[in-house]
Amino acid sequence: MTETPAVEAILRDELARGNRALSGVAPVISHMLESSGHALVSDAIVARLRGMLTDLARQLITASAAGADEDPIVGGYDAVAATVLGGNLDNSTVDRIADHLAGDAGLLNHLYALAMEGHLTERLEQRSSVDPVLSPLLQELIASDQAAIAELAMTTLAAQSRFAQSQRRMELPIGELPADLFATTIKRFKKAVSAGVGVTEAECIAAAMKAQKSQYDEGAGRLGLLARLVSSMRGGAVAALDLDHAGLALFTTGIATLTRQPRDLAVLACHERQAARLALSLRAAGMQVEAIERQFLLIEPSEMLPHGIGAMAPERAQELLAGRDASYVPAFGHGVG
Repeated sequence: MTETPAVEAILRDELARGNRALSGVAPVISHMLESSGHALVSDAIVARLRGMLTDLARQLITASAAGADEDPIVGGYDAVAATVLGGNLDNSTVDRIADHLAGDAGLLNHLYALAMEGHLTERLEQRSSVDPVLSPLLQELIASDQAAIAELAMTTLAAQSRFAQSQRRMELPIGELPADLFATTIKRFKKAVSAGVGVTEAECIAAAMKAQKSQYDEGAGRLGLLARLVSSMRGGAVAALDLDHAGLALFTTGIATLTRQPRDLAVLACHERQAARLALSLRAAGMQVEAIERQFLLIEPSEMLPHGIGAMAPERAQELLAGRDASYVPAFGHGVG
C-alpha cells in the first residue's frame, strides 16, 4: 500500500479548513448580519448582502402592489401596503420581508457568493487592471465569425454590465436568481405577507407572484448566459482560465464548467482563504504550475501556491475536489446554468 503523498495530505487539510470556514458563512450572516470580524465576511460583503436582500423584498412588494392597482376591490398600492404588508411601505416593512427571505440558507449562500464576486471584481480592476465588464476574451467572442456566438457574447456583455452596476448599488434583479432559489424566494415572500389577510388580498398576491413566474427565464440571466458562452467555446474553454484575459466572470464560469463544480464555489475559491480549492480547481482543469502561479499573483499576490501541485495529476485533483474526505463539502450549489 503506497503512502499518501505529502502534497495531497496538505491540500486535503487546507481544503477541509476552507470548507469548514464556508460552512459557517450562512449561520454567521443569519445572526443579524453582524459578522465583520469573520475572516470570510467583511463589512463590505455584509453591506452588499443586506442591500440585495432589501432590493429583492422591495421588488416583490412592488410587484404585489402593481397587481393591486389593477384590482378595484383591493384598492391599489396603498391598500396593499397597509392591509397586506402590515403597514405603509416604509423601511421597517421592507426590512421585515428581507429578514424573512434571509431565513433561507441556500439564498444566503448564493447572495454571499455574488457579493464576493462583486467585491473581487472591483478589487481586481483596482489592483491588476482586470476589466470588470469587457475582457479581451469577451471582445474576441463578440468579434467571432459565428453569428450565434457573437450575439451570445454581446448579450452576455450587457448582462455583465448590469451586474457591475447592480453590485455598485447593492441590488439584484430577482430574475437573476437560479431557478430553485427564485421559486424559494417567491414562496417565502408569499408566506411572509399572506398570513392573516383576506381572501381577496391573498389572491392578489398569488396572482402577482404567478405573473413573476411567467416572466422568469433562467437562461436569459447573466449566469445562464455565461455558462452557455463558455460551453459554446468547446475545447477553447480553457482560454477562460486566464484571469487577466477572460475577466473574473468568465474565469469562474470556466472553472465551474471544466471541473464540474458549482459556480458559487468557483467564485469563493478566489478568496485568499481558499487557496487550496483554487489550486486544485486549476490543476483539475489541466493547468500547468506556471499558469496557476500567474492566476495566484493576480488574485492574491501574498498567497503562496501550495508546493508540489504541479506533480499532481489533474484527475487526482478532481477527485480531491469532488471527494467527501475533506471533512465537509459546503452547500454552495448554484450558478452554473
